[in-house]
Amino acid sequence: MATMADVARLAGVSAATVSHVMNGTRPVLPHTRQAVLDAIDELGYTPNGLARSLVTARTRSIGLAVSAISNPYFTEILQGVEASALEHGYSLLIADPHDDPEHERKAVQLLHERRVDGLVVAPSADADGLLAYLGRHAVPTVLLDRTVDAVADGMPRFDQVCAENAEPMAELVGHLTGLGHRRIGLVAGLPGLSTTEERVSGYRHGLAGAGLPYDERLLVHGDSATAGGERATATLLSLATPPTALVTANNAMTIGALRALREQGLSVPDDIALCSFDDFAWADLFSPRLTAIAQPSREMGARAVQVLLDRLADPDRPARTVRLGCSFVHRTSCGCAEDSPARPTPPAPAPAARALLEGNRP
Repeated sequence: MATMADVARLAGVSAATVSHVMNGTRPVLPHTRQAVLDAIDELGYTPNGLARSLVTARTRSIGLAVSAISNPYFTEILQGVEASALEHGYSLLIADPHDDPEHERKAVQLLHERRVDGLVVAPSADADGLLAYLGRHAVPTVLLDRTVDAVADGMPRFDQVCAENAEPMAELVGHLTGLGHRRIGLVAGLPGLSTTEERVSGYRHGLAGAGLPYDERLLVHGDSATAGGERATATLLSLATPPTALVTANNAMTIGALRALREQGLSVPDDIALCSFDDFAWADLFSPRLTAIAQPSREMGARAVQVLLDRLADPDRPARTVRLGCSFVHRTSCGCAEDSPARPTPPAPAPAARALLEGNRP
């Protein structure tokens, strides 16, 4: 097996120069750099990652802590993180915190103890222990999908990458009110998550923009899970005056809602319209095809890695929150015709509602 000394001898340089070329620790003349790279290629030299990490104090690895990895949404985020990490020469260590605060802290601590250079974490609803650990140990971290309000000296403590939530949800509700619906039920996510709070806010502002009152009986939490979505939908359908349209706040709860509707013998959209905040691969295979808000999940994962690398390159830079836009995917479960050229334009939110929407961003 070729060694660094073999590479240096073939290239006619010192072992230190080979190290500088491989680790980027010092500028090297272009022709010298090329000679080293040619020697590496000719000899098939594979660097010793452990030895290199001892020299650079970097392992070139990123820790990813995301719950419900089996969920297609988070699977796509994982693919975005992995592709971007590999592109930049980083390996990926993955943990599933199971949305349990204690398990989450232990999982992140284990990743940290493996000396990852930084972390990408989708925090749980009660992430105080996690945030305290990350802050105490000054771990370079990007919070993904779910944001927090934790600040230090009036400034955010962590970089964050997430999707827009409030305005897309308001648009979805506005679409349904534009179709004439006046009782719109929401199967909301797990309480305490920023995504849940922002989508609930968007739901309420969507109603306000159409001049409709908020009825707390039409909002039931499905806890971001399939079984919870089924229970929440059954609760909404049991109301004396049930909703004529239903919005589910993530893809797992959409599956639960469909189960509950089937159990009740209800047809979509003939008996009830259905829209989802979350698109997924088979959404257009349903009959009718599912109208949904599509999140840029892979882009979110890739952007989180880039933000983390920016943090590693400049540890003192101000923390930032990056929000990515979503797309309205118009299909037929909302009650529109298959060949509808365009969806009805939802009423614009009232000025007060728009001001609240804009103020909802972290």
